[in-house]
Amino acid sequence: MNKLDLTTIILVYNEEIHIRRCLENVCPFSQKVIVVDSPSTDRTVEICKEFDNVEVVVHKYPGNQAEQFNWALDNLNIDTEWILRLDADEYLFSELIEEMQLTIPSLSTNITALSLPRVRAFMGKRLKHGIVESVRLVRCFRKGKAHYEQRLMDEQLVVLEGETIELEGLFIDDNRMPLGAFIAKHNDYALREAIDQLNKIYHFNGKEEGEQNLSDGVQKKRKKKDLFSRMPLFWRSFAYFIYRYIVKMGFLDGKEGFCWDFFQGLWYRMLVDAKIYEIKSNCGDDKEKIIAYFKTMYNKDLTNIK
Repeated sequence: MNKLDLTTIILVYNEEIHIRRCLENVCPFSQKVIVVDSPSTDRTVEICKEFDNVEVVVHKYPGNQAEQFNWALDNLNIDTEWILRLDADEYLFSELIEEMQLTIPSLSTNITALSLPRVRAFMGKRLKHGIVESVRLVRCFRKGKAHYEQRLMDEQLVVLEGETIELEGLFIDDNRMPLGAFIAKHNDYALREAIDQLNKIYHFNGKEEGEQNLSDGVQKKRKKKDLFSRMPLFWRSFAYFIYRYIVKMGFLDGKEGFCWDFFQGLWYRMLVDAKIYEIKSNCGDDKEKIIAYFKTMYNKDLTNIK
Protein backbone atom coordinates (compact mmCIF):
# COMPACT_ATOMS: atom_id res chain seq x y z
CA MET A 1 0.00 0.00 0.00
CA ASN A 2 1.39 3.40 -1.01
CA LYS A 3 1.71 5.94 1.76
CA LEU A 4 -0.08 9.25 1.30
CA ASP A 5 1.43 12.66 2.04
CA LEU A 6 -0.64 12.57 5.20
CA THR A 7 -0.25 12.65 8.98
CA THR A 8 -2.90 10.92 11.09
CA ILE A 9 -3.50 12.46 14.53
CA ILE A 10 -5.17 10.35 17.22
CA LEU A 11 -6.10 11.73 20.66
CA VAL A 12 -6.00 9.03 23.35
CA TYR A 13 -6.48 8.32 27.01
CA ASN A 14 -6.39 4.69 28.18
CA GLU A 15 -7.26 3.23 24.79
CA GLU A 16 -5.48 -0.13 24.94
CA ILE A 17 -8.73 -1.83 23.96
CA HIS A 18 -8.86 0.10 20.65
CA ILE A 19 -5.47 1.54 19.70
CA ARG A 20 -3.90 -1.51 18.04
CA ARG A 21 -6.87 -1.93 15.69
CA CYS A 22 -6.75 1.76 14.79
CA LEU A 23 -2.98 1.81 14.16
CA GLU A 24 -3.06 -1.36 12.08
CA ASN A 25 -5.64 0.42 9.95
CA VAL A 26 -3.97 3.82 9.43
CA CYS A 27 -0.22 3.10 9.58
CA PRO A 28 -0.02 1.40 6.15
CA PHE A 29 -1.28 4.49 4.26
CA SER A 30 -0.13 7.32 6.58
CA GLN A 31 3.35 8.76 6.19
CA LYS A 32 3.25 9.54 9.90
CA VAL A 33 0.92 8.85 12.81
CA ILE A 34 1.00 11.06 15.90
CA VAL A 35 -0.72 9.81 19.04
CA VAL A 36 -1.43 12.62 21.51
CA ASP A 37 -1.65 10.98 24.94
CA SER A 38 -3.34 12.68 27.91
CA PRO A 39 -1.39 10.71 29.49
CA SER A 40 -2.65 7.14 29.73
CA THR A 41 -2.07 4.77 32.64
CA ASP A 42 -2.71 1.52 30.73
CA ARG A 43 -0.78 -0.16 27.87
CA THR A 44 -1.72 2.40 25.21
CA VAL A 45 1.78 3.86 24.81
CA GLU A 46 3.40 0.43 24.98
CA ILE A 47 1.27 -0.73 22.05
CA CYS A 48 2.02 2.43 20.06
CA LYS A 49 5.75 1.73 20.29
CA GLU A 50 5.29 -1.46 18.27
CA PHE A 51 4.63 0.61 15.12
CA ASP A 52 7.55 2.19 13.24
CA ASN A 53 5.82 5.32 11.93
CA VAL A 54 3.99 6.19 15.16
CA GLU A 55 5.12 9.06 17.39
CA VAL A 56 3.66 9.50 20.87
CA VAL A 57 3.40 13.03 22.29
CA VAL A 58 2.23 13.55 25.86
CA HIS A 59 0.08 16.60 26.57
CA LYS A 60 -2.15 16.98 29.62
CA TYR A 61 -5.81 16.95 28.63
CA PRO A 62 -7.14 20.55 28.75
CA GLY A 63 -10.75 19.54 29.32
CA ASN A 64 -12.13 19.01 25.82
CA GLN A 65 -11.03 17.35 22.58
CA ALA A 66 -11.31 20.52 20.48
CA GLU A 67 -8.72 22.34 22.57
CA GLN A 68 -6.46 19.27 22.65
CA PHE A 69 -6.58 18.85 18.88
CA ASN A 70 -6.00 22.55 18.22
CA TRP A 71 -2.97 22.37 20.50
CA ALA A 72 -1.69 19.49 18.39
CA LEU A 73 -2.15 21.50 15.18
CA ASP A 74 -0.31 24.49 16.65
CA ASN A 75 2.56 22.65 18.34
CA LEU A 76 3.35 19.36 16.62
CA ASN A 77 5.93 18.93 13.88
CA ILE A 78 3.66 18.09 10.96
CA ASP A 79 5.52 18.08 7.64
CA THR A 80 2.88 16.51 5.40
CA GLU A 81 0.38 18.31 3.18
CA TRP A 82 -2.67 16.54 4.59
CA ILE A 83 -3.92 15.71 8.10
CA LEU A 84 -6.41 13.00 9.07
CA ARG A 85 -8.06 13.14 12.47
CA LEU A 86 -9.36 9.89 14.00
CA ASP A 87 -10.46 8.67 17.40
CA ALA A 88 -8.84 5.50 18.70
CA ASP A 89 -12.13 3.61 18.43
CA GLU A 90 -12.54 4.51 14.76
CA TYR A 91 -11.10 2.99 11.59
CA LEU A 92 -11.49 3.35 7.83
CA PHE A 93 -13.07 0.76 5.57
CA SER A 94 -10.81 -0.47 2.77
CA GLU A 95 -12.98 1.26 0.15
CA LEU A 96 -12.34 4.65 1.76
CA ILE A 97 -8.59 4.02 1.97
CA GLU A 98 -8.50 3.14 -1.72
CA GLU A 99 -10.59 6.20 -2.58
CA MET A 100 -8.27 8.48 -0.61
CA GLN A 101 -5.21 7.00 -2.33
CA LEU A 102 -6.75 7.67 -5.73
CA THR A 103 -8.19 11.10 -4.89
CA ILE A 104 -5.77 13.00 -2.65
CA PRO A 105 -2.68 13.03 -4.94
CA SER A 106 -4.70 14.49 -7.81
CA LEU A 107 -6.62 17.22 -5.97
CA SER A 108 -6.24 20.84 -7.07
CA THR A 109 -5.00 23.31 -4.44
CA ASN A 110 -8.44 24.90 -4.04
CA ILE A 111 -9.70 21.65 -2.49
CA THR A 112 -8.69 21.89 1.17
CA ALA A 113 -10.89 19.39 3.02
CA LEU A 114 -12.63 16.04 2.64
CA SER A 115 -16.01 15.14 4.08
CA LEU A 116 -16.16 11.48 5.12
CA PRO A 117 -19.32 9.47 5.93
CA ARG A 118 -19.22 7.85 9.37
CA VAL A 119 -21.23 4.80 10.40
CA ARG A 120 -21.52 3.27 13.87
CA ALA A 121 -21.27 -0.05 15.63
CA PHE A 122 -22.52 -0.80 19.14
CA MET A 123 -21.81 -3.86 21.26
CA GLY A 124 -19.84 -5.28 18.34
CA LYS A 125 -22.54 -4.94 15.68
CA ARG A 126 -22.69 -2.37 12.89
CA LEU A 127 -25.99 -0.50 13.11
CA LYS A 128 -27.77 0.19 9.83
CA HIS A 129 -31.09 1.64 10.97
CA GLY A 130 -32.29 4.40 13.25
CA ILE A 131 -30.33 7.61 12.63
CA VAL A 132 -26.76 6.28 12.70
CA GLU A 133 -25.98 5.69 9.04
CA SER A 134 -23.60 7.89 7.03
CA VAL A 135 -23.24 11.00 9.19
CA ARG A 136 -20.82 13.21 7.22
CA LEU A 137 -17.89 14.82 9.02
CA VAL A 138 -14.85 16.81 7.87
CA ARG A 139 -11.96 14.71 9.17
CA CYS A 140 -9.25 15.16 6.51
CA PHE A 141 -7.82 18.54 5.49
CA ARG A 142 -4.76 20.37 4.25
CA LYS A 143 -2.37 21.61 6.93
CA GLY A 144 -3.33 25.07 8.14
CA LYS A 145 -6.76 25.01 6.49
CA ALA A 146 -8.95 23.86 9.38
CA HIS A 147 -9.26 23.92 13.15
CA TYR A 148 -11.80 22.86 15.76
CA GLU A 149 -14.44 25.26 17.01
CA GLN A 150 -14.54 25.68 20.78
CA ARG A 151 -17.69 24.07 22.16
CA LEU A 152 -18.57 21.97 25.17
CA MET A 153 -20.34 19.38 23.01
CA ASP A 154 -20.52 18.32 19.37
CA GLU A 155 -17.41 20.27 18.36
CA GLN A 156 -16.62 20.15 14.65
CA LEU A 157 -13.71 20.97 12.38
CA VAL A 158 -14.13 24.37 10.74
CA VAL A 159 -12.63 24.76 7.26
CA LEU A 160 -10.89 28.13 7.17
CA GLU A 161 -10.62 28.49 3.40
CA GLY A 162 -11.02 26.54 0.19
CA GLU A 163 -13.54 23.94 -0.93
CA THR A 164 -14.65 20.70 0.69
CA ILE A 165 -15.47 17.62 -1.38
CA GLU A 166 -17.34 14.50 -0.35
CA LEU A 167 -15.88 11.01 -0.50
CA GLU A 168 -18.10 7.93 -0.57
CA GLY A 169 -16.06 5.35 1.34
CA LEU A 170 -16.98 4.84 4.99
CA PHE A 171 -15.24 5.04 8.35
CA ILE A 172 -16.77 3.54 11.47
CA ASP A 173 -17.06 4.39 15.16
CA ASP A 174 -16.78 0.94 16.75
CA ASN A 175 -16.33 1.45 20.48
CA ARG A 176 -15.78 -1.76 22.48
CA MET A 177 -15.74 -0.26 25.98
CA PRO A 178 -17.79 -2.14 28.64
CA LEU A 179 -21.35 -0.89 29.08
CA GLY A 180 -20.50 0.48 32.53
CA ALA A 181 -17.79 2.68 31.04
CA PHE A 182 -20.21 3.82 28.32
CA ILE A 183 -22.74 4.86 30.98
CA ALA A 184 -20.12 6.68 33.07
CA LYS A 185 -18.87 8.54 29.97
CA HIS A 186 -22.38 9.61 29.00
CA ASN A 187 -23.11 10.77 32.54
CA ASP A 188 -20.29 13.27 32.05
CA TYR A 189 -21.59 14.11 28.57
CA ALA A 190 -25.04 14.76 30.03
CA LEU A 191 -23.71 17.46 32.35
CA ARG A 192 -21.84 19.12 29.48
CA GLU A 193 -24.94 18.91 27.28
CA ALA A 194 -27.05 20.49 30.03
CA ILE A 195 -24.55 23.33 30.34
CA ASP A 196 -24.47 23.76 26.57
CA GLN A 197 -28.26 24.03 26.35
CA LEU A 198 -28.48 26.46 29.26
CA ASN A 199 -25.63 28.52 27.83
CA LYS A 200 -27.68 29.14 24.67
CA ILE A 201 -30.21 30.92 26.89
CA TYR A 202 -28.08 32.65 29.51
CA HIS A 203 -24.69 33.14 27.75
CA PHE A 204 -22.77 32.50 30.97
CA ASN A 205 -19.45 33.76 29.59
CA GLY A 206 -21.01 36.80 27.94
CA LYS A 207 -20.47 35.43 24.43
CA GLU A 208 -22.96 34.26 21.85
CA GLU A 209 -22.16 31.40 19.49
CA GLY A 210 -20.95 32.79 16.18
CA GLU A 211 -21.43 31.47 12.68
CA GLN A 212 -18.82 29.00 11.47
CA ASN A 213 -17.94 27.60 8.07
CA LEU A 214 -19.46 24.19 8.75
CA SER A 215 -20.68 21.51 6.36
CA ASP A 216 -24.34 21.45 5.31
CA GLY A 217 -24.85 18.22 7.22
CA VAL A 218 -23.53 19.69 10.47
CA GLN A 219 -25.60 22.86 10.06
CA LYS A 220 -28.76 20.81 9.49
CA LYS A 221 -27.96 18.71 12.55
CA ARG A 222 -27.47 21.87 14.65
CA LYS A 223 -30.81 23.28 13.50
CA LYS A 224 -32.55 20.06 14.50
CA LYS A 225 -30.77 20.12 17.85
CA ASP A 226 -31.86 23.74 18.45
CA LEU A 227 -35.45 22.75 17.66
CA PHE A 228 -35.17 19.80 20.04
CA SER A 229 -33.86 22.08 22.82
CA ARG A 230 -37.02 24.21 22.63
CA MET A 231 -39.33 21.25 23.20
CA PRO A 232 -40.70 20.36 26.67
CA LEU A 233 -38.32 18.49 28.98
CA PHE A 234 -38.74 14.71 29.27
CA TRP A 235 -41.48 14.53 26.64
CA ARG A 236 -38.93 15.38 23.96
CA SER A 237 -36.62 12.57 25.08
CA PHE A 238 -39.38 9.98 24.89
CA ALA A 239 -40.48 11.29 21.47
CA TYR A 240 -36.88 11.15 20.24
CA PHE A 241 -36.60 7.50 21.28
CA ILE A 242 -39.86 6.63 19.48
CA TYR A 243 -38.61 8.46 16.38
CA ARG A 244 -35.30 6.60 16.36
CA TYR A 245 -36.52 3.16 17.34
CA ILE A 246 -39.93 3.00 15.64
CA VAL A 247 -40.15 5.62 12.88
CA LYS A 248 -36.55 5.19 11.69
CA MET A 249 -36.78 1.42 12.34
CA GLY A 250 -33.94 1.06 14.82
CA PHE A 251 -35.69 -2.13 15.96
CA LEU A 252 -34.37 -3.83 12.81
CA ASP A 253 -30.89 -3.84 14.37
CA GLY A 254 -32.00 -6.37 16.99
CA LYS A 255 -30.93 -6.34 20.64
CA GLU A 256 -27.91 -4.15 19.90
CA GLY A 257 -30.13 -1.61 18.15
CA PHE A 258 -32.52 -1.54 21.10
CA CYS A 259 -29.67 -1.03 23.58
CA TRP A 260 -28.19 1.77 21.45
CA ASP A 261 -31.48 3.63 21.04
CA PHE A 262 -32.44 3.08 24.68
CA PHE A 263 -29.16 4.14 26.29
CA GLN A 264 -28.08 6.84 23.81
CA GLY A 265 -31.50 7.93 22.54
CA LEU A 266 -33.66 7.74 25.69
CA TRP A 267 -31.67 7.24 28.90
CA TYR A 268 -28.98 9.78 27.96
CA ARG A 269 -31.50 12.39 26.78
CA MET A 270 -33.61 11.86 29.91
CA LEU A 271 -30.49 12.35 32.03
CA VAL A 272 -29.75 15.66 30.28
CA ASP A 273 -33.34 16.77 30.90
CA ALA A 274 -33.19 15.67 34.53
CA LYS A 275 -30.03 17.71 35.11
CA ILE A 276 -31.62 20.78 33.51
CA TYR A 277 -34.77 20.23 35.61
CA GLU A 278 -32.67 19.88 38.77
CA ILE A 279 -30.89 23.14 38.08
CA LYS A 280 -34.04 25.07 37.15
CA SER A 281 -35.86 23.71 40.23
CA ASN A 282 -33.09 25.01 42.49
CA CYS A 283 -32.29 28.26 40.69
CA GLY A 284 -35.25 29.23 38.54
CA ASP A 285 -34.21 31.67 35.82
CA ASP A 286 -31.64 33.45 37.99
CA LYS A 287 -28.42 33.37 35.96
CA GLU A 288 -26.16 34.11 38.92
CA LYS A 289 -27.78 31.37 41.00
CA ILE A 290 -27.26 28.89 38.17
CA ILE A 291 -23.58 29.86 37.91
CA ALA A 292 -23.16 29.48 41.70
CA TYR A 293 -25.01 26.14 41.69
CA PHE A 294 -22.72 24.65 39.07
CA LYS A 295 -19.68 25.91 40.95
CA THR A 296 -20.84 24.47 44.28
CA MET A 297 -22.40 21.19 43.13
CA TYR A 298 -20.31 20.30 40.08
CA ASN A 299 -17.14 22.41 40.45
CA LYS A 300 -17.80 23.96 37.03
CA ASP A 301 -16.99 27.63 36.37
CA LEU A 302 -19.51 28.59 33.72
CA THR A 303 -18.01 32.04 33.22
CA ASN A 304 -14.90 30.42 31.69
CA ILE A 305 -16.55 27.98 29.30
CA LYS A 306 -15.39 28.25 25.70
